[in-house]
Formats: sequence, C-alpha cells, structure tokens
Amino acid sequence: MQTGSIGVKTENIFPVIKKFLYSENEIFLREIVSNAVDATNKLKTLASAGEFKGELGDLTVKVEIDKQKKTLTIRDNGIGMTSDEVDKYINQIAFSGATEFVEKFKTQTEAEAANIIGHFGLGFYSSFMVSNKVALISKSFRQAEDEKGVIWECDGSPEYTMNEIPKGNRGTDVILYISDDCADFLEESKIRELLNKYCKFLSVPIQFGTKNVEEIVEGETDEEGKPKTKTVEKPWIINDVAPLWKKSPSSIEDKEYDDFYHVLYPMNFETPLFHIHLNVDYPFNLTGILYFPKIKNRYEFQRNKIQLYCNEVFVTDSVDGILPEFLTMLHGVIDSPDIPLNVSRSFLQNDQNVKKISGYITKKVAEKLEELFKKDRAEYEKKWDDISVFIEYGMIADPKFFERAEKFMLLKDTEGKYYTLEEYKKQIEENQKNKDGRLVYLYATNADEQYSNIENAKSKGYNVLLLDGILDAHFISTLEQKYGDCQFARVDSASIDKLIEKEEESKESKLNDEQKETVKKAFEEIIDKTSFNVEFSNLNETDAPVEVIQNEFMRRMKEMSAMNGMSMWGGMPDSYTLMLNANNPVIAGLVDKNEEEQKNTIKQLYDLARLSKNLLKGKDLNEFVKRSFNEI
Repeated sequence: MQTGSIGVKTENIFPVIKKFLYSENEIFLREIVSNAVDATNKLKTLASAGEFKGELGDLTVKVEIDKQKKTLTIRDNGIGMTSDEVDKYINQIAFSGATEFVEKFKTQTEAEAANIIGHFGLGFYSSFMVSNKVALISKSFRQAEDEKGVIWECDGSPEYTMNEIPKGNRGTDVILYISDDCADFLEESKIRELLNKYCKFLSVPIQFGTKNVEEIVEGETDEEGKPKTKTVEKPWIINDVAPLWKKSPSSIEDKEYDDFYHVLYPMNFETPLFHIHLNVDYPFNLTGILYFPKIKNRYEFQRNKIQLYCNEVFVTDSVDGILPEFLTMLHGVIDSPDIPLNVSRSFLQNDQNVKKISGYITKKVAEKLEELFKKDRAEYEKKWDDISVFIEYGMIADPKFFERAEKFMLLKDTEGKYYTLEEYKKQIEENQKNKDGRLVYLYATNADEQYSNIENAKSKGYNVLLLDGILDAHFISTLEQKYGDCQFARVDSASIDKLIEKEEESKESKLNDEQKETVKKAFEEIIDKTSFNVEFSNLNETDAPVEVIQNEFMRRMKEMSAMNGMSMWGGMPDSYTLMLNANNPVIAGLVDKNEEEQKNTIKQLYDLARLSKNLLKGKDLNEFVKRSFNEI
C-alpha cells in the first residue's frame, strides 16, 4: 500500500476544482470519457505500429450507473497504466496543471474556464466537481495476465492511497462516488443527454445502458407466413464513430449531408439550401461541414448554431472570435485541434492559426456561392431571398468578402428580375443619372405602400429595385462608399424629377413667388408643423399635386440606428416634407379659391397625401372617411 500527499502548494486548489464552475460541472463527463477514448486510440496506434501484438478485443468504452452505491463508472480497454504511471500522471503531472489552472481561472469567465479545463492536464481532476470520492483502477497493456492492477483513491483532500488490486483485463475504470448535491448525475436521462451533447461523434464506441431491438426468429413464421420477431435487449451505443465530416467528400451523397443536418439539429425540419465540406491538413488541421439554413423569417438571425469540436469532442456552440460574425449565421460543424481554447476572445482574434482558419472558411464559402451562381443561375436566383441577408452582412463586414461577392451578389427589381451589380449598372447608366453624372439607384422598401411612387418612376422609364431586407439600409450605404459615383434613393424620398434632374428639362412654375408664399401659409395653418414642412416643385401638370417626401439621409440613419440599438438617430421623431407641384392645376388653382374652399381643398389634399403613405390614423382617418362619405 502506498499513501501520500499530492503536490499541493495551495490549500484551496481542491475546493476550486470541485466548486469553481457549478453551473458548468457537466463537463467532467466530457473529460473522463475523452480520456478513455484517447487511451483506446493509443492502443490501436501501438497495435498498428507493431508495438502491441495482443488481441485488441472489444474496445467499447462503457458508462455505467449504480444508484445504490451512488457511483458513475467509465471503463475502457485501452493502454491502461502501471502503478508508477499512475503516480507520474495522476499525482504529479496532472496536478501540476491544477495549480496553473487556478491561476488562469482568476482571469477567465466561467464559460471560458469550462472550455480550458482539459488543456491543463486537469481533465481527470474535473471529476471532483461532482464527487466526494474518486477511485481509479488500472492495468497496463504491458503487464502479464496474472499481474495485479493498481487502485488509486482520493476523497478530494490532498491525501490519496494506492494499492494493488486483482484486475484481469488491461485498461482503466474511473469510479466517481457522486456527491449528494450532484445526484442528478445518477439519473440515466441526464447522463444520456450529456453523452449525446459531448461524445456523440467520438471515434470509439461509447456504450450506455441497453435498448430493446426487434430481431427476426430464424425458421419461424406467424399465421400469415411472415417471419416471427422477438424483442432482444442490446447494448446502446450512443455515438457515431465515423462522423460525416471525417469522410471524403467524394464518397458522400447529397442525401447523407441532409440526413446529417437533421442529426445535428433534430428539431429543425427544414432541409438546408446547400452545404460546404471543409477538409484541409496544411498549414492547419480543419475538417467540418457548414450548411446554409433556410431562413423562415428574413428578420431572424440564428447565431450560435455552429458546433465546435476538437478531435470529435464537442467544445462549444459559440464560435465568436474564431469566425467572422457574418459566418456565425451558418449552421454545422467545424473540428480542429489547432484552435487554442485556453485563451480569451481578444487573443483568439489575433492568433495567426485562427486568422488562417477564418480566412480559409471565408474563402471556401465565397467559392461555393460563386460555383452555385455559375453552375445554375436560375436555381441560385430561387434561393436568393434566403441567402441575401448573409451575403449582404458579409459584404458590409468584410472587405475581402466584398471583393469576392461582387461576382455573385444580386439586386432584384420590383418586377422580380435579378441583376448582378455590374449588370444593373449597365441597365441604368444611360437613363438614371443626375445632373452631376452620378448613377441614381431608385428603390422601394415596400412594394405595396410605395406602389404609386414605383408606378410613377416606371412611367418615366426608370427601373426600381426592391430592397426590403433588414440590412439593406446598411448595405446601400456600403455600396455608396465603395463605388462613390452613385446614390441610392427611395422612390418616395424626393420627386423623381428632382432625383434624376436634367438641366435642360427644368420647368417654369405656374405660380410666382408671392403666390407660392400664400399657398404655403395656407397649408401651414392646417398641417402638423412638428412633423411636416412645405416645399414646392415644378413638375408636369399630370404629376400628383401633393407628395409626402421623407429625407433619404435622415430616414436611413434612423433605420440603421434602430437596428444597432443606438438612440442618437433612432430616438428622433419622423419628419416629412409635403411637396406641392406648382404646375398641377389643383395647386395652381388654390390662389383663386375663397378662404373656405381653399381650406377644404387643402385639408383633402393633405389627408390624401398622408393616406397614400399610411400616415393617416386615428381621429384624422375617421374624419376623412366621414367627410368622403358625405361627398358621395
């Protein structure tokens, strides 16, 4: 028998290990099972190298609950350890990592600490977070069959005991005596949930419990001549030892990718739009599958859906700092041992390996989108409404992605036609320029609400884009800054003739300055001057007498501020311009009306203009409806 004291320099190390992360204590199972899988894989490697010549036998890692003894046991048939190796790896090396971990933990958030615990050689000691005693029974593959194994026991104090113990097979059993305040880890449903979360794709079979399976009874049939079946209890293997992302892409059918998506997201019944298989081993190691999900609601960003693995062990579904933010809208799996986990997010963003991995994934995503666009443009256009938010987000956030995406970025007009950026520039460059020679991109954000403005623009031979996405205000600002020689203007942000003004087409007004001032004052006596101001334009006689105009810059700033949660612009009240067409007979004729007729006409014009923009509400709307009925 050997007794001793682990090399403890600080008395509070064990309490920190046991209690440091109560909300995240479930990671102990990830660590212990991962150790068992590592030990098994090492044996397979030694066997393939000829250093182990015995029978491998059953290499299944087994997880067992004994509620009466209040134990949770993880068994493997891997390389095992001699008593000297237990002393070295458990009493010395592993615990030296504990001291380092305690120092590191002081500067980490709880979530960060949960991810780094195994990187300090502390995986085994994580068992003390849920146990009041831990026993380790092991026997090395190098030992003869008649040799005894070793049992190491510790109750969470710095003191431990080591004894010989009869053990027939090689491998290691880790027995956790679960503490009363962690009794939920003795529940089968809880352990199955955690094994599915952390160990679902480990490369060695993980057995937990049994399940009933229907098997055909050979040579027996029922009255209808059908083979008889019987219920057989079989071990339940909870993991897929060959996850799809580890296979060669050339060997996988599209249906397999779709099926695997539903394994990852069993509650998502939508089939993804397409996938990208990642597989690179230099200058870093990375495998994975990324999916473009079908977004049910264009205003719904589904982040934290990418699962990060390290050698098939689940680590986290938060990849902030590892991938650009726009890529976090994708779903799927990335698996890499080259992503450092024992560091802060700010460190990750400056880590050269992470930068290379991030750049590689961004490049692969862009290449996939370009490939789909070139291969079948019609099919690509059908998917556009689902992927446009992602592409716009990437172009706003990442200059390199912008350059790549220019080739497959699409603009859709109000007729449902799609154009690349270059195609649309050619479409409008002859007809939609202002007097300064800048291209004017007219757009609508709501085809129904802005219908009259759209039709007015089309009647003059102009094309109107439909930009009704949540990011479009940001995106068009990005395009204006990038290209410089263009401006985007919503069709109701100014009179079309003002937006696309040609010097030779300037028109004279039917009203002189004095008459305009009279009409303006008459309007100002009726309108809400806190929200509206009055201006004149000199349009055609057939153009509308009154238009409600909202300043493009102010409206766009409010939209972007509201999305970003900022109050500087978002908190400002809406302001509009009531644009009077001085050449329309109704406006020009106001100067000849008596005061009462003038007032009634202005009231009707004002209400009609507001109604066209869905701004007439409440009492004003009710009075307008009554007045209109009375005039029938």
